[in-house]
Amino acid sequence: MLYLVAIGWIYVVLMMSVAEALAPSGSLLGALITFVFYGVLPLALVLYILATPARRKALRAREAAEAASPAQPDGSRHPPGDTVAPKREEA
Repeated sequence: MLYLVAIGWIYVVLMMSVAEALAPSGSLLGALITFVFYGVLPLALVLYILATPARRKALRAREAAEAASPAQPDGSRHPPGDTVAPKREEA
């Protein structure tokens, strides 16, 4: 639902920018400034703020998963192996 509103807003701002670029007294620089300051920056800020609870939930889930399955002493999740080769005996 949120992305539908964001797509709608960016469409409206894009049309505002096109109208400014094609206006007799408009310019491409004005259209670019309109698109960035009315569309991209506010939308990025709003989406970042509204996604904060989801990021926190994902962080807590990741921390809980790490606490439930402890890592190996070397910090990896691979099973420990024999790091020293056996001594070869000559007959």
